[in-house]
Amino acid sequence: MFQLMTADEAIRLIRDGDCICVNSFVGIEIPSELHAAIYRRFHDIRTPRHLTMISSAGFGEWEENSCAEGYIREGAVDRLICGHFGAMPSTKKLVLEDDFEAYNLPLGCISHAIRAQAGGLPGALSKVGLDIFVDPRREGPGINAVSKDQNLVKVVEVDGEEFLYYKLPKITVALIKGTAADKKGNITFDDMYLSGDALSICQATKANGGIVIVQVDKLVDVPSRPRNAVIPGCLVDAIVVEPAVWRDEAYSALTGSFEISYDDWQGWSEKIESLDGVQKKDSEAARIIGRRAAQELRRDDIVNIGIGIPETICRYARKNGILDHITLTVESGGVGGFPASGRVFGAMIGATSIHDMSNQFDLYNNGGLDVCFMGALEVDRHGNVNAHKGPGTFAGIGGFANITAKTPTVVFCLTLNTKGLVVERKGGLVSVVQNGSVPKFVDEVKSVSFSAKRAIANRQRVLYVTERCVFSLTPRGLRLIEVYPGIDPERDIFPYIPFEVEV
Repeated sequence: MFQLMTADEAIRLIRDGDCICVNSFVGIEIPSELHAAIYRRFHDIRTPRHLTMISSAGFGEWEENSCAEGYIREGAVDRLICGHFGAMPSTKKLVLEDDFEAYNLPLGCISHAIRAQAGGLPGALSKVGLDIFVDPRREGPGINAVSKDQNLVKVVEVDGEEFLYYKLPKITVALIKGTAADKKGNITFDDMYLSGDALSICQATKANGGIVIVQVDKLVDVPSRPRNAVIPGCLVDAIVVEPAVWRDEAYSALTGSFEISYDDWQGWSEKIESLDGVQKKDSEAARIIGRRAAQELRRDDIVNIGIGIPETICRYARKNGILDHITLTVESGGVGGFPASGRVFGAMIGATSIHDMSNQFDLYNNGGLDVCFMGALEVDRHGNVNAHKGPGTFAGIGGFANITAKTPTVVFCLTLNTKGLVVERKGGLVSVVQNGSVPKFVDEVKSVSFSAKRAIANRQRVLYVTERCVFSLTPRGLRLIEVYPGIDPERDIFPYIPFEVEV
């Protein structure tokens, strides 16, 4: 039977050495008061310590002194397993300094491994990850020199087929953020952007004899409709009521509490972006890429569009009149709306349905998308892509590996080079005013996020759309299939690629 507790009381249930799973998505749906209570307790009496933290999509608030950053920095955590680290700035620095073990697994594979634990299984099989960095025959999931756990990912063979086997430590504590708890402890997510892995995390935790702690905005007298209760009260041990922090009404567009028509997507998106405090300024190169990539969309396509340069695609899909005739999706579970970006990445404006995250990745893993548009840090002579690891920094693979693993058409959106690149487009002609000093097409990528070998075996159609030309993937590497008007390959393309391409 659940008990109502303060955050400080609930956190006393956590023991040294526990494995905590947090149901968050990058920078949203964070049980902030629970993290603050962990920090207070650890700061005062140095417990709980030796913690393992797991999150499919990561957990952070983009600030060095909020969420879990404080207690991670002070040494409470021994091991961190996440799909994405983007919203955890100080934690990323500590990882690269070898302060503790840190592992990066594909987001969807963590989600499915959590669901496996919920069903009494030790781990989950997947073809996602074969031949990329997480494959133990390449690099394995460890990010730094002290991360040597070989049990998280293994290569196995079942019925003559090769898989990766993802096995997480047993989850003993669940930290969840919900909207409301009723008299029986049932938890609803009505004002949340997503439910993520919430139910699977709680089921896995209870299967392991652990503790489920849920932070909610309020208590309600009238029970929610049964279908709206994501977590049944019988799985909950402690409920912490922390009134919701005020947020601008624009964010209500992300909760699904009212219908938003296609015509209103743009307006709500602009309102939300303005609250981020960062004014987006797309370069001419990004606009050229977005315009060309949007031509790959077809009516009734089911689509995932990545962040960065790919976000410009929506603008031209709207101009082309096709945006209203495709179905956009986002990794966190949203289908049929318009993905938000920035600090609320993972939320969706006007979603027609929102699923548990593991179900969304069932769709992605099995080739349920028609086309996806992803960014890239590097592309090599084989067509391999690095999208998660830069020089002296990393963000994590996130859902990238799952999304690109089996989607029939994969479109990478990137410039030929960067840092100082200036491109102009006038009268339909593209001209390179100044090349960047950092090449993006290289002999060998630093780390493999997308395997060209695997894509060829899967018969996927793969394009690399740049600001001056388009390449396609062949069994022999890259083929130049399109050069934009105004571009001279001998002057503008070949000198900036350190390997031969088919023409």
